[in-house]
Amino acid sequence: MQSNRYERGWEKLKEIDGEAGEKVIKSLKDISPDLGKFIIEYAFGDIYTRDGLDLKSKEIAVVAALTAMGNAQPQLKVHINGALNTGSSINELKEVILQMSVYVGFPSAINGMNALKEVLQERQNHGIKDKVGKTAAIITQTDRLKLGEQELSKLDSLQVSRLENAYNDFSPELVKLTLEFGYADIFSRDNLAPKYRQIATIAALTALGTAQPQLKFHINAGLNIGLTETEIKEIMLLMTVYSGFPSAINGTNALKEVLTERAKK
Repeated sequence: MQSNRYERGWEKLKEIDGEAGEKVIKSLKDISPDLGKFIIEYAFGDIYTRDGLDLKSKEIAVVAALTAMGNAQPQLKVHINGALNTGSSINELKEVILQMSVYVGFPSAINGMNALKEVLQERQNHGIKDKVGKTAAIITQTDRLKLGEQELSKLDSLQVSRLENAYNDFSPELVKLTLEFGYADIFSRDNLAPKYRQIATIAALTALGTAQPQLKFHINAGLNIGLTETEIKEIMLLMTVYSGFPSAINGTNALKEVLTERAKK
């Protein structure tokens, strides 16, 4: 007899990942049915059924995290399917993966884009027509450095000066390239809402676990542009499924530190 958690999780799995998710569970039956049971009960019965972060946001977070981790391509494809099933457009997912080039480099972004391409072909073969979504507007401002400063200042008005004070004497090129590529070329693109950009970044940096100062900055930036404390807590809980409890604990501690610092201001 299946538990309520199992039944609740199975229904949520079918809602999000459909056939792709069911295939994963069935593939485990002959080797580790317990693993399949825990995936359904914990990941989908306990975590995905929680309120506080909508399903589209959750799947954007997972696509970003799995792209950043770079070691779970089959699971990335399942969650690209899930993201398309829960309201993300093709161009929004392209944008999430493109943004990961800033945080984990081009090889991971290339692999993520290839996974998206494969998923779209498979869905087309099944007669599924996904919405394309908005194409990013062409940047008309020729001063990329100035544009980058403007975009970063939208997240935190003091961060440009912090970057300059920290690195202008030692590596001014790092400041320039961060602003021109990370913020002018990527963050200025207007086909992914700022909310989803920060959700993707927070999830990826939490999953990586190697960039705590940058994670704290983007948690703070997320709060500045309208993410709630509850939504960020939910991202951390979601990461227990994909990058484990230690990274989720570290991410939650980063959130706690940011909230304490903000309360003192």
